[in-house]
Amino acid sequence: MIDFGFDKIALIGAVALIVIGPEKLPRVARTVGHLMGKAQRYVSDVKAEVNRSIELEELKKMKTQFEDAARDVEQGVSSEVKQASSEMNEAWGELQSSSGSGGTDSSTYTGGDALSEPPLAYRPNKKNWRVKRAAVPQWYRQRHGVRAKAQSGAARVARFRPPRVL
Repeated sequence: MIDFGFDKIALIGAVALIVIGPEKLPRVARTVGHLMGKAQRYVSDVKAEVNRSIELEELKKMKTQFEDAARDVEQGVSSEVKQASSEMNEAWGELQSSSGSGGTDSSTYTGGDALSEPPLAYRPNKKNWRVKRAAVPQWYRQRHGVRAKAQSGAARVARFRPPRVL
């Protein structure tokens, strides 16, 4: 911004007082102040926009670095898994060929599951999640004597009233 000292501002004020006149000077000063405020806000908005764009570029660079690192880790893990899987298949094939009664030899082994029966498949829980459920479980309510159903006072008295003897 332009650097004005006190002496320069006083000189500008004296010239403005002579040229504009004492009646119109306050209105002109107010207008100049508003314009200066708008200019400062505009400059600060431009600075903020430039800073945001710089930060966005930095974030994009960081994102690509993280994606590259994640891709490298994924490739490393997948290669290790493939290597371990091939070693397991070789060991299983050797074990089957040495036992002789396994039913499969190493030449026909496809690398599938080593178990004779497949593992149990995942079966999702068949709860009806649309039904509204209470926050406190039913077993807790029963154990601690919490009422499950609301009754009126008269119904509760009638329920626990001793039977009449005639």
